[in-house]
Amino acid sequence: MPLAEPVPPGNAGPRFGLQDTERESLDAADRFARRELYPLAARMDDEEWWPEQIFRKIGAAGYFGVTASPEDGGAGADIMTSGLVAQAFARWNHALALSWVAHENLCLNNILRNGNEAQRRRFIPALSSGRAIGALGLTEPGAGSDALGSMRTTARREGDDYVLNGTKIFITNGPVADLLLVYAKTAPELGPKGISAFIVERQFPGFKVAQKLEKMGFRGSQTGELLFEDCRVPAANLIGRENGGVAIVMSGLDLERAMISPLCLGIAERALALTIDYAKTREQFGRPIAEFQMIQAKIADLYVWIETMRTFTYRCLAAVNDLEIGGGGRGEIHALTAASVLYAAETMARVLSEAVQIHGGSGYIWESEINRLYRSSKLLEIGAGTTEVRKIIIAGEALK
Repeated sequence: MPLAEPVPPGNAGPRFGLQDTERESLDAADRFARRELYPLAARMDDEEWWPEQIFRKIGAAGYFGVTASPEDGGAGADIMTSGLVAQAFARWNHALALSWVAHENLCLNNILRNGNEAQRRRFIPALSSGRAIGALGLTEPGAGSDALGSMRTTARREGDDYVLNGTKIFITNGPVADLLLVYAKTAPELGPKGISAFIVERQFPGFKVAQKLEKMGFRGSQTGELLFEDCRVPAANLIGRENGGVAIVMSGLDLERAMISPLCLGIAERALALTIDYAKTREQFGRPIAEFQMIQAKIADLYVWIETMRTFTYRCLAAVNDLEIGGGGRGEIHALTAASVLYAAETMARVLSEAVQIHGGSGYIWESEINRLYRSSKLLEIGAGTTEVRKIIIAGEALK
């Protein structure tokens, strides 16, 4: 197993760096990603290509089911370790890193935390091995930031099944997913308090991928619109209790935000490495541009921004490590996760903008790696609650 033992509970207070075992896990994931994921990155971006066998390879290497028990095929590690895997993967193939988070955190870990024993036994081993690809179905057309209040997908009970009708959009892994954690209103008259969560399996009648969406960035990570037309879902696939989905949503969003921050960190780290290499080799006026003080000042800025991202990201991951089942969606942890991803995403965008500036014309070319990273930045200021929503959350908790 490539992942080291997690830090014992109680040792995950305010963090400014990594424990030795955590550093080992990060380095091991980095080596795997550089060897197996990086060679796929250019084609994934150029063609929006999905490498069909890569999830099985990731699973075989032990990088799925990070938080699942060894009995379920997992690593028995923690959220902190999961975040380090996301960071390492994002350095070398940010599109696959995003798909990894959707599968590992939004789907697998949500089922692990909120599902019953029978559901965990049935679904977690396939997700941990990479035999099944997971996704989360929350966002709907026209809903925007009001994902819960504007939800129109419904689920009505008919005997031993629920019948789902509605549409989900911007769903990461949607076109290739085998299992989807889908939210629908079982009691529309209750608004957000009438939402339930279901595991929808790809082969269920009435489920289909309406379209695959073409994106500006993260192009290899498959994103789609999903359609449910009298889709029959066994009642055994209801996660938690009926009308109890809002707690799952809110807790999951806090964990998702904590996991997006290391994605931002990994991308920014790669951008700095590319920029330093370019500055050392690109010559103007008879010498490398790295010798110019203006370029040195820019590189110093990138370094400082990334190190502050790192500190904030690790602190937030350590804080969510001990988040109780059903916890989140309120209080200090709600503000902290929103603040972490707000800062990480905005800072990453600054890093990439300056990195492209240093690369000059070559950075503006679509095929360049730094351009590929630059095109990824905007999504992370939108997904899991926009920058504006994050600020509302922070202010709302601070003003209580």
